[in-house]
Amino acid sequence: MTMGTLPIDVYPMPTESELPASTPQWKPDPRRAALLVHDMQQYFVDMFPAGQSPVTELVANAARLRAAAADLGLPVFYTAQPGRMSRADRGLLLDVWGEGMEGTPQQRQIVPELSPRDGDVVLTKWRYSAYLRTDFAERLAATGRDQLIVCGVYGHVGILMTACDAFCRDVEVFLAADAIGDFTAAHHRSTLDYVAARCGVVASTRQLLEAISAP
Repeated sequence: MTMGTLPIDVYPMPTESELPASTPQWKPDPRRAALLVHDMQQYFVDMFPAGQSPVTELVANAARLRAAAADLGLPVFYTAQPGRMSRADRGLLLDVWGEGMEGTPQQRQIVPELSPRDGDVVLTKWRYSAYLRTDFAERLAATGRDQLIVCGVYGHVGILMTACDAFCRDVEVFLAADAIGDFTAAHHRSTLDYVAARCGVVASTRQLLEAISAP
């Protein structure tokens, strides 16, 4: 099955009462945090049934985080796959996912609700982790930030790998549980459980916004 034929069914976005307890007790700090909007390209977002859960909450909550980041001066990073990769660039992804997106402007664009603004950094994404074959680590370090708030798609693929990679680089990860999307409710839940237990803090968009907006 390739991404071009992957059907994602409607499923309910997790609520605050359903979130797993996180092992770390880190608190997001607007002086230390940056925001990562992960793979919110039209090609990937269009895999969800339009106008229904979880994509409605996913886009709305990610947009709330993006707006707060602008208001509070948090650096904002995006990942975006280039599409139409050569065989060498696609590598083993070809064996698992097929050719992937064609790379048309419509497929590649970040959804309009989350369009990058002046000063934002858009990283070309080549592998599951945002750190692989990019200068993300150096760019994040240059901002002086050591916390990363993460939203986007897909939870158990790129988001989970990026969260683990960030943790291994001593970056505190905060996963916005209701601002990510996945293939199924079970995949979504497994991502939250793993991050909370092993490499980060899982919180709702509301909880994260309250924390970074507090005096």
